[in-house]
Amino acid sequence: MPFLFYEIKGFLILLPALILAFYAQYKVQSTFKRYLRVSSRGGYTGVQTARRILDSQGLRDVPIDMIGGHLTDHYDPRKKILRLSQEVYRGSSVASIGVAAHEAGHAIQHANGYTPLSIRNAIVPVAGFSSRISFFLIFLGLFMGATAMVDIGIYLFLAVVIFQLITLPVEFNASSRAIELLVGEGLINGDEEKGVRKVLSAASLTYVAAAATAIAQFLRLLTLRNRRRR
Repeated sequence: MPFLFYEIKGFLILLPALILAFYAQYKVQSTFKRYLRVSSRGGYTGVQTARRILDSQGLRDVPIDMIGGHLTDHYDPRKKILRLSQEVYRGSSVASIGVAAHEAGHAIQHANGYTPLSIRNAIVPVAGFSSRISFFLIFLGLFMGATAMVDIGIYLFLAVVIFQLITLPVEFNASSRAIELLVGEGLINGDEEKGVRKVLSAASLTYVAAAATAIAQFLRLLTLRNRRRR
């Protein structure tokens, strides 16, 4: 009965974050799909938009590649390459230019030494390692009754929480840069700006949900640890 009580309690801690995560995925997919059908006034494609923004910031040496997948767009800070999915690279929709500008914003952050991005890049290896091994250590420790092992697993998972939290200002800042540069370069008008904001806000919600889920999972793990100590 005590075990069942703490499992239910842990699930209730995690449930709101899981609901937010499902909603965020629905929101980003539906919003992106909606504005993928809205053509931009200027007719610029995603790659043209990103190229113009990068060049305006003196980043002519940053290449732009096309990759497969859906919403797989990202900036690779290790190779200094901007990668856009086909629908964003070739598309001239409001969604396409908004996503392209956002990823260009990450390249600008990197070039300018934006502190939150530097911190996130520095802890990526730690967060990746922690996400792979933390749960293994925690549940092995619970099974063996090794409290120290459980604590190590929880401390390792804390790196994942920190990574998700530091991601928030990075993403918000990239979106604000994107909108400012799109407007400043005359790539969008007033109505299109509203559409870009909706697309990028929906995308940002997925990062908020990821941070909330990480925090809730951390609290759930603390609950499991406390159960073993009683």
